[in-house]
Amino acid sequence: MSGKWRRVRHAVAMGALIALSGALLSGCSTDGRETIRFTFSKREAIEFMTDLVGEYNSSQDDVRVEIDTSGVDVVSASFVRGNPPDIMLANYNYEVARFVQRCALSDLSGTDAAKSTRDDLQPLMDQYGSCEGRISALPYSVMAASVIYNKEIFAAQGLEVPQTWSELLAVCDQLQDAGITPFYATFKDDWTIGQGWYDYALGGQIDVIDFFDGLAAEGAEVGADSQYSFQKDFAGPMDQMIELKKYVNEDAASRGYGDGNLAFAKGQAAMYLQGPWAFSEIAKTSPDLELGTFPLPMTDDPSDLAVRVNMDLAAMIPEGSHHKDAARDFLEFLYEPKNIEAYNASQLGFTPTTDAPAPDDPRIEGMIQYYNDGRIYQGPSVLVPKTIPVFNYAQAIMLGADPASMLRTMDADWARVAFRAPVPSSETKESAK
Repeated sequence: MSGKWRRVRHAVAMGALIALSGALLSGCSTDGRETIRFTFSKREAIEFMTDLVGEYNSSQDDVRVEIDTSGVDVVSASFVRGNPPDIMLANYNYEVARFVQRCALSDLSGTDAAKSTRDDLQPLMDQYGSCEGRISALPYSVMAASVIYNKEIFAAQGLEVPQTWSELLAVCDQLQDAGITPFYATFKDDWTIGQGWYDYALGGQIDVIDFFDGLAAEGAEVGADSQYSFQKDFAGPMDQMIELKKYVNEDAASRGYGDGNLAFAKGQAAMYLQGPWAFSEIAKTSPDLELGTFPLPMTDDPSDLAVRVNMDLAAMIPEGSHHKDAARDFLEFLYEPKNIEAYNASQLGFTPTTDAPAPDDPRIEGMIQYYNDGRIYQGPSVLVPKTIPVFNYAQAIMLGADPASMLRTMDADWARVAFRAPVPSSETKESAK
């Protein structure tokens, strides 16, 4: 090929590349459709969501969705650069809620999706903060967690699911007398203590929303003399959590999450303080094992029973998106009953819309009535900033540290974080409107 034709081909190729780059930068696909970037953070459901995006792209000729699974750190950086995604489905936690608190997300209150979601979930969303006058994020998937129990062992021992603290202790004593380990514990992994033992013990006894609202009001004054504090409000539940330690496997301190799933699958304990994400791991060893769930009773009043939930996914459209209308169209598609219900069924999650049917998996049947009745709480372990290592503190307590000392440290940590937290000025609030 002559030099002349090489230069011609190079010029043509560069022209095509520039045209393509221009189309992408302007938010248009090569077929003329408006392109939006959709970030999705739940890695185990990428295949499902990719298929759903493909279905949407094939259903109309105006918008093309490109899925991005690069994670929350990349998303955070994109906000800083002024190039946020057009729509997000992300785990709702303190990292994501920063965008809410800074009014960096657009108001979704006028969408059909917002009108379809349960009102009683909004207080749980607001626990992470809010932007006044806006609904900045909508729950898409609610994950409920409680005690997993082996139905076969309970049936063989003639045991009923306990509904009070006294009944729980009686069940544990009967199991031990029969040579059966009541709880399989995995104290080697601190998060399994935090999201299970710690959260269930606290959520089964205190009003989590009231406590953290009170703690926020105390601010930097949290301590031994404040109305709300970790060392006062958490002391009783922590003592009960420690009391249950006498019913765990002897090697709990050296066992991790994988060990727990395998041991529980082999019938080495009657109960397991894990969420439904453990079911698939247990099923790899014992696919036909009959399992159920129930909330951990922490008082002698059955009306106090509640299940731990977290907003596993929430939908958000950044204020900085240049394609809000297209993003809202895709949002409405995501919240169509057949789509949101199919997603939650695939993940053993609860659908947060008002008319959604209950999950049909028998393993989580024991949590349905509590969810339907709004007897739910968010795990206290996720309601503190990451700078407070609550999982480490919970692990230390279970491994023998003085709980009073750990709770005093948590008070000091909270007060320090509250003291350093910036207070939004009136100008900042006004500019966010």
